[in-house]
Amino acid sequence: MADLLRAIKQLDANAEVVIYGNPTNATEYQAQVKFKSGVDANGYATFKETQDFTWEQVQAQFSSAELNESLDNLREERNMKLAETDYLALSDQTLSSEMNTYRQQLRDITNGLDTVEKVNNVTWPTKPWWKLV
Repeated sequence: MADLLRAIKQLDANAEVVIYGNPTNATEYQAQVKFKSGVDANGYATFKETQDFTWEQVQAQFSSAELNESLDNLREERNMKLAETDYLALSDQTLSSEMNTYRQQLRDITNGLDTVEKVNNVTWPTKPWWKLV
C-alpha cells in the first residue's frame, strides 16, 4: 500500500486519497481507492466518483516509487554515518585525509544509483580509525 500511495503522490503530491486494501488490478483499484473531493457541512470527507488517475498511470509509477523509497532509506543510513563523525569536522579540529575521504565517499554514495538493485548492492566505505592532524 505504501508503494501505491507513493506512486499516486508522484503523480500529484497534493492528492488526498483513502486506500482500502491492496489493489492489484484496475477493478480493485476502482473499488479500493477513493480520492477526496472536499468536506461536507459536517466536516466529513467527500470523495470523487472517478479516480484522478488510471490504474495504468499509477502502475507506471511503481518502479520509480520503489527506487525513490530505496534511495530515501540509503540516504537516511548515510546521514547517520555522517553524523557519527560530525564532531570530528568541527572548526577547531582538522580532519585526517582518511576521514575527509571517508566523509566525501559517504556524501557521494548515491551518485549513479538508478536502479533498486544498485541501491541494494551499495558497498559502504570503511570508516577509518580517526586521528587529529
